[in-house]
Amino acid sequence: MSRHYDFAVIGAGVFGAWTAHFLLRNRSSVILLDAYGPGNSRASSGGETRVIRMGYGPDELYTRWAMRSLPQWRELAERTGRELFIQSGVLWVGQESDSYLKSLMSVLSRNGVRTERLSNNEVAARWPQLRLDDISQGILEPESGLLMARSGVQALVKDLIQNGIEFQQAAVIPPSGQGKLAAVQTAAGERISAGGFIFACGPWLPKVFPTLLRERIFPSRQEVFFIGPPAGTDDFRVPKMPVWLHRTHPGLPYALPDVEGRGFKIAFYRHGGAFDPDDGSRVVPASSLDELRVYLKKHIPALGDAAVIETRVCQYENTWNGDFLIDQHPELENVWIAGGGSGHGFKHGPALGEYLTGRMLKGTPGEMRFSLAAKQSSQQRAIY
Repeated sequence: MSRHYDFAVIGAGVFGAWTAHFLLRNRSSVILLDAYGPGNSRASSGGETRVIRMGYGPDELYTRWAMRSLPQWRELAERTGRELFIQSGVLWVGQESDSYLKSLMSVLSRNGVRTERLSNNEVAARWPQLRLDDISQGILEPESGLLMARSGVQALVKDLIQNGIEFQQAAVIPPSGQGKLAAVQTAAGERISAGGFIFACGPWLPKVFPTLLRERIFPSRQEVFFIGPPAGTDDFRVPKMPVWLHRTHPGLPYALPDVEGRGFKIAFYRHGGAFDPDDGSRVVPASSLDELRVYLKKHIPALGDAAVIETRVCQYENTWNGDFLIDQHPELENVWIAGGGSGHGFKHGPALGEYLTGRMLKGTPGEMRFSLAAKQSSQQRAIY
C-alpha cells in the first residue's frame, strides 16, 4: 500500500530542499524526490562553491532575500557541524560612473549592510595579485563570501531525512491533465500520492512542462575553470583573496578563492547556447582556454602560465530577465513550480523556500515578478 503525503517535492536541489525544510517546520509530511540525487554534477546545485553577496544593484528585493538567507545557511552549518559558509568578502570592481554600483551602494546602505569603498590604488595595495588598470573603484562587502554548494545541499537533505522527511532517488514522469493532480508516477512504475506537488527541477523544468515552459525557462551552457596557484603560496586562498566581480570587463568575469585545494575558480558571466542537462557535452573547448589565458596574463599575472587543473561545464536555467519563477501551474491547481534560479539563485534557497511555503500554506500574497504571467519568451537578462 502506497503512502499519502501532504506534499511531494520533485527536485532535491537548493530550491526543493529548502522548500521541504519549511514544509517540515510547518508539520507537513513530505517526500523529496530527485532523479540523480542531491547536489549531483548535472544539477544547478552541484559543484563546490557559490557566491553569496548582498549587492544586486538597484534590486532591493534580492538584497533582502540574501540578507534573510545567510543566517539560515549559518544555522544549517551549526546544526549539521559542517563548514558551509566561508566569509571571504565579496569585492566589486568597476568605474565610479557605473550606475549599477551606485545603486548597489545606496541599497546596501539603506539596509544596513556594511561596505567599504576603495580607490583603485587601495584595491591594488590590498590585493597585489590583481592587475585591474581599467577600474577606478572597488566596493567590498566584508561580511559576504561563498557557500559550499554540493555539500550544503547534501547536508540539508541528510538533516531533513533525520527529521522525518522521506527521500527517494527516482525519475518522475511529467504530469498531464487539468484540475487537481492526485499522484505522480516514477519511471520505475511507483505511484506517489500527495495533497500538493512542488516541481523544483531546475534545467529539467522545460522537459517536465514542455508546452508551458519551453519558451519560459532557458537552460544554457556555462564554463568554469579552476587554476592551480604556484607552489608554496596562499595568495589565492582566504583571507588573502576575496570573491571578486570585474564589472568593467566585457566578459563580466567573476572569481572565487581556492577552497579545499580545488584551485582558484574563475568564469565569464555569459550564456552559451541551449543545453541539455541530461546529455549535453560537459567538455570545455580549447578556444575557451585561449580566451581565459589572455585574461589571466593581463589581470592576474601570477596565474598567466599556471596549470588549468580542472574545467567544468554546468548550466544556467534562467527566465527571460533572470527573475525567479515561483507560481502555481495554470491548469493543475495543486501543483507549484519553482525555478529559473541559476546564475544567482543558490544563495536564496532559504528565502525562496520560506516564501513558497508561505504562499502554499498561508496564502501569502505573491510577488508579481515571480509569476508565470510575467515571463516573456525573449531573453533580455537584467538580474545578475
